[in-house]
Amino acid sequence: MAVPKKRTSSSKRKIRNRTWKAGPVKVASVAFSLAQSVLTGRSTSFYYVTEKVTEERDSSYLNRR
Repeated sequence: MAVPKKRTSSSKRKIRNRTWKAGPVKVASVAFSLAQSVLTGRSTSFYYVTEKVTEERDSSYLNRR
């Protein structure tokens, strides 16, 4: 079985750990920013659905299948 020859230093371990944890933090920040722009109504760079699907439209879709 392969075994590393020397122990990884604590500073190298901390750097790798911070890099690994930075990904989800960045994604969460972008998602929160996007949610804020949608709620304030200032979003101009994307499209999203604002109306809810009614039961009539939903049931008619199911009957066609």
